[in-house]
Amino acid sequence: MTNKTIGKYGEQLAKNFLIKKGFEILELNYRYSRLAEIDIIAKKADTIHFIEVKTRTQNFFGEPLEAINQNKLKSIYKCALYYIQNVSKKTKKYQIDAIGIVLNKENEPNITYIENLTL
Repeated sequence: MTNKTIGKYGEQLAKNFLIKKGFEILELNYRYSRLAEIDIIAKKADTIHFIEVKTRTQNFFGEPLEAINQNKLKSIYKCALYYIQNVSKKTKKYQIDAIGIVLNKENEPNITYIENLTL
């Protein structure tokens, strides 16, 4: 599998994971600009969740969530603010979350979900 294929597969796994947890999926791969994208925008109760998904086939070079740095968080934050101001004015609660997925040799996922990341 290519990195792009792995990433798309991971986003699909994350989407299914969130649906099972009771989330409503609002957007997939939402773009604010060519430099800012949010993998999944979902809603649960009265909170909108902006979710970054990182998928790896191995963790020799670190866990997937370690790839989310300050610059990536700033980009997600800007994109989230744009979404709130222009698309969804119905909520005042939002947070940035992350899902890390490591696939084993049979492509079975080990999923880690972290809520409410901050800059």
